[in-house]
Amino acid sequence: MGHRALVAYERTDGQYTLHYSHWGAANLKLKHRISAETPFGGDDTDSKWAKQLLAELADGLEVDAVDGYLAGEDRPSTVVEPKPCATGLTLDEIVADHLDYLHHEAFFVVSTTFEVAAYRTLWFGLQYDSETVEQGETVGNGALATVRWYDGEPVGDGHLQGQFAALKDVVGDMLDKGVFTQSTARQYLTQKLGEWVGERQELRIPGGESPSKTASVDRL
Repeated sequence: MGHRALVAYERTDGQYTLHYSHWGAANLKLKHRISAETPFGGDDTDSKWAKQLLAELADGLEVDAVDGYLAGEDRPSTVVEPKPCATGLTLDEIVADHLDYLHHEAFFVVSTTFEVAAYRTLWFGLQYDSETVEQGETVGNGALATVRWYDGEPVGDGHLQGQFAALKDVVGDMLDKGVFTQSTARQYLTQKLGEWVGERQELRIPGGESPSKTASVDRL
């Protein structure tokens, strides 16, 4: 099954290349495995091919050219797939059109100086929590939240996920009882997330919904 994640690497023009990682979401540890020495998260610190490839991608190398670039290379395995899913994207496009908030468990943004921001995905779909919702969109339908770290560990991660799962269960019941419409249910999910994340962490929501007055929100 894996712990799937998407990783966005910043290019020199401010856009991003988007890569897939099958295990990168596990404990959000990929945040500490991506560095200038190991740009795709592998154990090989002498990965000249990886550094060169990422430099080429940062300068605008297209997806179609990557296969030829990697042909014949004897490469150790990496946590992040070296070949991108897409290139030349904005963060707005990634979180709205590429990120699957149900199947991708995490999202990482890597700057040109290898500062890595780790986000946990929180899916807004209520089809498993409500008898009246038949199907919920998965791509672009959710929120991204950073978590509290201590001594290299994401200590706030499990708590946030548990809180959100319990919240969705309650909201699903309220939807079935007619207390919420699907629109007000989404608004309530957004509001509560804003209260929980607060000012110390970051909350990203596609489309620019404002969760609360106190949350630190990056509207994409």
